[in-house]
Formats: sequence, C-alpha cells, structure tokens
Amino acid sequence: REKKRKKKLMGKVSWPGWLSFISAETAVWCLCPWSDPKRQVYVGAFSSVSTGVAVMYMQSPPVNSLSLDFLTEFCINLEKLEMDKSCRGLIVTSSQPKVFSAGLDIMEMYGKSPEHCGEFWRAVQEMWLKMYSSNMATIAAINGSSPAGGCLMSMTCDYRIMADNPRYSIGLNETQLGIVAPFWFKDTIINTVGHRTAEMALELGLLFSPSEALKIGLVDQVVPEDQVLTTATQAMTKWLAVPDHARQITKSLMRKPTLDKLTSSREADIQNFVSFITKDSIQKSLRVYLEMLKKRKG
Repeated sequence: REKKRKKKLMGKVSWPGWLSFISAETAVWCLCPWSDPKRQVYVGAFSSVSTGVAVMYMQSPPVNSLSLDFLTEFCINLEKLEMDKSCRGLIVTSSQPKVFSAGLDIMEMYGKSPEHCGEFWRAVQEMWLKMYSSNMATIAAINGSSPAGGCLMSMTCDYRIMADNPRYSIGLNETQLGIVAPFWFKDTIINTVGHRTAEMALELGLLFSPSEALKIGLVDQVVPEDQVLTTATQAMTKWLAVPDHARQITKSLMRKPTLDKLTSSREADIQNFVSFITKDSIQKSLRVYLEMLKKRKG
C-alpha cells in the first residue's frame, strides 16, 4: 500500500533535473506543484547553490500539520536529496507564518479505521528514520512554534536554530492531549536534553519558549526572527567544513543504537500505536481537544 501511495504521489510531481547546482552566485528554485485537490502544496520549494545545500520549505497551510500525504511527500523529497550525491546539506524551514510545524495531524488519528491509523504511523516512523539517519548535514531553521511532531522533526536534525520570539514554543506536549509519546520520541529527546530534563518535559507535556529551549539544549541558537535562515546558512558552512565521511560515520555511531531500536520493532510499534489510539478513552480525549480548538477559532 505504501509503495502504491508513493507511486501515485510521484506521478503528480514533475522532477525536471529536480535539483540543479550552478554558479555560487546564483540560486536555483524548483517549485513542486502538487495537484492534490484539497491542498495545493505539501513540501514546496527547494533552493540550492554550488555548495551543495538545499533548503526545504514546508508549506502545507495553515500550520504544516504532519498528515499522511504531507509525510509521504516529505519522504519522497528527502529520498531525492539523498540520492543526489552533490547535495551535502539540508536546511528545513517553514513558509507558513508563526509556525514551523504544529505536529501530527490529529484528523489522521480521530475517527479513522485501524488500517488507516497504521498506515499513518508507518509514515511518521519513516520520516523520523530518514531524517535521523540522513547522510546530509541537517539544520532546522525553526521560524515559528514547533510542538509535538514538529519538535520531533526538528530534533532529528544535527543543529537547531530558533526565532527569538516569546510567543513561539517548542516541545513534546503529547500528554496534554492525552497521548503518550512512544519510545523513539522519548529516546530522541533524551539524546537531546538529557534524561531528567526529558522526563519532566514528557510527563508534564511542557512547551518551552525559545530562551528556555536554548537553556536546556533543545535548540542550539536563538536569533532574531528575520535572521533564522541566514544564520542557518552560515552555520551550515561549519558542518560542511568537516569531511563528509568522518561526519557521517560519527553521526551513525551516535545515533545507530536509537535507530536500531525502532528498526527492529517497527511492526510492534505500529500495532501498539493502533491499539492505543483507537481506544474509546483516547478517541474521547482527541474529540475534547478538537472541540477546544473549534472554540478558540470561534
């Protein structure tokens, strides 16, 4: 089913040259026009220069929710970049105002069949596995709020830069929604901020301001909002100054044990998720949260 979905989505996308590398003075933009009837764009524009750095802009209005289709498109794009050996670095950012990614799309988990929930969770796993194991140097240019799955995505990157805006927040707040972060979410944040800080953050479902996130090591830099992407581009030069093979092997040594835990138990993890998310009590919690969101919009 996953292969059929990828083939179907790939058929919607034109890949002429996909990523082109020309003179250092010139940036090349490849707009990817998806033809989905509900959402015009999932992962939108790529820019690259001869240094071998790509910038991926997430543009799934209004808040870059990680839906099944979004995650599928994201992974397709990531695969294309990984196959292009001239692409050494990736910066992930958002084209949506005030948000990096609002996290997993709750509508993919609420009122859906077990089969659909399983397919969705496999796509979430795939995004994490591909990003956390990427051979590219990866930087998250967090130019807005990044709760839950958005925080997970940013933590898969080698380096994180966040906009200095006290209205923005980042963290794994799943418990606030009545959801439990799975073991690989847990392992990722432990690897990032340490066990005790991660334990408190996960149990309380904490969201951190940029300055708080910097203090605990959830992000590596906090800069003015209009300088996030520029700073990420500058930071990338430091990562690419290291020989690729040495950086890649070291990254694998650091992350392989965490990756292997999920790789060896993907099906069991999917079954656990489906069993959990389809429980009446969890569906009720999701419904309450969705009703609260509707009231906020109202």
